Amino acid sequence: MKIAVTGSSGLIGSALVPLLVADGHEVLRLVRRTPRTADEHRWEPAHRRLPPGLFDDVDAVVNLAGVGVADHRWTAAHKQAVLSSRVDATTTVSEALAAAASADPGRERVLLSASAVGYYGDTGDRVVEESAPAGSDFLADVCVAWEAATAPAVDAGIRVATLRTGLVLARGGLLGRLAPLFKLGVGGKLGNGRQYMPWISLADEVDAIRFLLTAPVSGPVNLTAPTPVTNAEFTAALADVVHRPALLTVPGIALQVVLGEFARVGALAGQRAVPAALEAAGYRFSVTDLRAALAQAHAKG
Repeated sequence: MKIAVTGSSGLIGSALVPLLVADGHEVLRLVRRTPRTADEHRWEPAHRRLPPGLFDDVDAVVNLAGVGVADHRWTAAHKQAVLSSRVDATTTVSEALAAAASADPGRERVLLSASAVGYYGDTGDRVVEESAPAGSDFLADVCVAWEAATAPAVDAGIRVATLRTGLVLARGGLLGRLAPLFKLGVGGKLGNGRQYMPWISLADEVDAIRFLLTAPVSGPVNLTAPTPVTNAEFTAALADVVHRPALLTVPGIALQVVLGEFARVGALAGQRAVPAALEAAGYRFSVTDLRAALAQAHAKG
């Protein structure tokens, strides 16, 4: 296949692209800077611009672009950047794919577009499948708008799957920030620790994306392991993997002072999300044990 990838330098994209190439696919990497290699192509999602004709013979787009949600405190400017970066990128690739489909309706195309389990809001201990309704907080609103931006592709008859990803366990990302604290013995559960953390190994994240390139799946897909855990369970597992105690508790009020709105929506809230659509399609996870996933991520550092 000829596959275009946005966000190819991120945590997921940087692991995905080499595997796609190894699978024999031709990969086009969309970048916002001056291209450095033959497989890179500059685009300007904020202005809804792609190189003319770039998608004419593209079979698939994996859209992973977006400003990091927890990279900065949630000021009004950062929240706008989180929203607009996702909507602009998704709208740009969706419209370009729709135009390509209109010009060449005989080619089958697919759009795999990132989203997040934050779509559901805080769901407590209720098991959450893809049919669950959207939440009402900022992250949920972002995910709703993010997924809605795929409408041009959907309306053009393109198969679209929105990837509601959980916490990806890899050396970088959130785990990369937590592990050093736990190694110093200052890690601990957040608030009461009862909020669920739907996790997925990096290996399964990228393998699921590869699977969905050809599996006949449309609509929302939870990219989470079938064994979500509470924050308290996650804390205990991470402490065990790094061989340090985790006796501390970070009070919710302290988190709110430090993190502001993100504490309530992103750190103290959770989703007991399960991969119903992915498993129904026949995907089999390679890592379902949390400690094994944490050990795997830790060993790759």
